[in-house]
Amino acid sequence: MCRFLIFKGKEPIRLSHLLTRPAHSIINQSFDSRLRLDTRRPMNGDGFGVAYYPEDQELDIDGPCMFKAITPAWNNQNLETLAEKTKSDLVFAHVRASTYGVLSETNCHPFTYHNICFMHNGGISNFNKIKRKLLNHIGDEYLNYVQGSTDSEFAFALFLDTLDKFGCDPKQAMGDFGHVALRQSLLKTIEYIKDWTKEAYTGEDPWEPSLLNFAVTDGSTVVVSRYITSKTDEAASLHFSCGSSFVESSPGEYRMERLDRNQDVIMVASEPLTFERGDWTAVPTNSILTIKKQTILLHPVIDEYYQEDPLFLRSSTLVENRGFMGTVPVAKSVEKNVPPLEREGRWRQL
Repeated sequence: MCRFLIFKGKEPIRLSHLLTRPAHSIINQSFDSRLRLDTRRPMNGDGFGVAYYPEDQELDIDGPCMFKAITPAWNNQNLETLAEKTKSDLVFAHVRASTYGVLSETNCHPFTYHNICFMHNGGISNFNKIKRKLLNHIGDEYLNYVQGSTDSEFAFALFLDTLDKFGCDPKQAMGDFGHVALRQSLLKTIEYIKDWTKEAYTGEDPWEPSLLNFAVTDGSTVVVSRYITSKTDEAASLHFSCGSSFVESSPGEYRMERLDRNQDVIMVASEPLTFERGDWTAVPTNSILTIKKQTILLHPVIDEYYQEDPLFLRSSTLVENRGFMGTVPVAKSVEKNVPPLEREGRWRQL
């Protein structure tokens, strides 16, 4: 399984404070993952990528800056040099352990389209059986933009097509489509994948749920899903942290500092970057997390895989077999006796 990291701050941060310096940075996780139990693939060595929105807003750049390579992230001198000399207030980083697609830069995340950036942690069940459905559904403009062969990039093309059909032009130079449009498009993308994989299931083989931890941004708002097509299994791990600053307390040791109630720094990660228990909160399985102007919004995905009981304990066996340690979801308040469509629009601010 892959790992990803998102940073969104009021002020830019040097990339090395996220990617290379912390003892448990996402780069170090690629070869020393504390939440990885899969001894068959103990490393995320199938390439990496980092997308960052430039600090200088006057630069005439269509979309984020991007650096990808198929070499292991921990052994790339260019990445180390770049990280030390680059700052950004919005960063998407990903280390890859391939499930679909060959080892190539085109298959490395994140994927971008103009100002939109996207990455995926997990895998689409029966992808080879629903690929024809995807090809027929996605418009030519977004289908022809696909350069690689991964299920993740096809999911991105499906998201772009869905965003377009919701009335937003993905080519919009500055992005900023709003949290509602991005969230609804991501939810609809998940719904398409969920329904098509169910249709493709013949019953001949055991049911394999799809793990759909998607992350997308338009350069302003960030929307992240932690989702699995199962009512009893836990999704791939996902955590968030927020505070006034992310600081280095000693060489290699970082902590999330909270000097006030402001959320000047927000981070979302497959695996925490620090070992301080109070720094990170687990995102509940089958939930959508949104970062809107340094505010975190969290709400459940209400469908056939939704669990009304907030204390229901999902099984972590599946994710452990796929290479992840399960995390116990935090309890969430749910309004009862409210129709799903109405409840979906009511956000809980953390």
